[in-house]
Amino acid sequence: MLSSRIGILGGGQLGLMLLQAAVDWNLDIHVLDPDAEAPCRKIAPHFTQGSLQDFDTVYNFGKDLDVITIEIEKVNVEALETLEKEGKKVYPQPSVIRQIQDKRIQKQFYAEQQLPTAEFILTENRQDVANYTSFLPAFHKLGKDGYDGRGVQRITSAADLDKAFDKPGLLEKAVAFEKELAVIVARNANGDIETFPTVEMVFHPEHNLVEYLFAPAEISEEVNAKAQEIARKTAGAFQIVGLLAVELFLTPEGEVLINEVAPRPHNSGHHTIRANATSQYEQHWRAILNLPLGSTHAYGPSAMVNLLGEDGYEGPAVYEGMEKLLATPEVFPFLYWKAITKPFRKMGHITIMDSDITSLKAKADFVQKNIKVISHKTK
Repeated sequence: MLSSRIGILGGGQLGLMLLQAAVDWNLDIHVLDPDAEAPCRKIAPHFTQGSLQDFDTVYNFGKDLDVITIEIEKVNVEALETLEKEGKKVYPQPSVIRQIQDKRIQKQFYAEQQLPTAEFILTENRQDVANYTSFLPAFHKLGKDGYDGRGVQRITSAADLDKAFDKPGLLEKAVAFEKELAVIVARNANGDIETFPTVEMVFHPEHNLVEYLFAPAEISEEVNAKAQEIARKTAGAFQIVGLLAVELFLTPEGEVLINEVAPRPHNSGHHTIRANATSQYEQHWRAILNLPLGSTHAYGPSAMVNLLGEDGYEGPAVYEGMEKLLATPEVFPFLYWKAITKPFRKMGHITIMDSDITSLKAKADFVQKNIKVISHKTK
């Protein structure tokens, strides 16, 4: 399978890191992305500019390839289903992408499979949400097209009902939680499963983007075992081939609940490029090419800081503090080939390693304060 022609739908930063892993194995990679300046453009052996949501574009891109994968869920599933019927290997499978694309279907799947998740109610429009004020506080989530924090609104009381989306969605009970966790699990076509160590994520308070994470999560062995088992069961329930990132809530009572999943490499696994024996990106190739899955052994404690565009700046990106960063031991920056910065745009990430947890946290704090993405142009 290493000689297969492989296509990636999406040429963003996840595609970029998949490409970087593919270089080591001489994989013949083709990338489709709507942006002529997508991060993958500069290093992809074959790059096609085109819509990920247009049937003909996706079908024509994939018809001469052997294996097709994704780095974003917002793709034309009908085209992938047609390609699959014609004998192409499409991983994750179109049926899995279809289930996960719609959060309404995704949540119903958890309920049907008896996988732990917060209570929810399906809603059709804004007016429908008003019928469930007794269910508040809750989060209203768009069924489709929510991404990177968009498509989620907290509805605390009836006074917030105007924030509800006027499209099909779901109302998810707001649960008290102590930590937000994630487990990335890989499954190949043979059904072999490997999980990465559980990580703890810290989100930006306003923009619902991961600001930084720590690995391993500071949780009890009992909680860790629950998180790992839920991730394995979820991948098995979907029968996914590829990676599945399982985002979880840890409640004060010690319950572990599924928040959402992503059928691809994920922000919660960026650190694995340096911190683990096999990165999530190499593991993705191993899974979809039905190769033996790699060891997920962690070399030690690690952290990851997302490098977001500073608020108030929009224009050609300038990275302030790189010299301080590079002068710090075991700190590794990864930039995403994005020429233009915008407020809170993902511009890169920094992996931090240290044998001592206290020192690791101090380094993460130092990095967060000293590296900034600005522009000489202000917004």
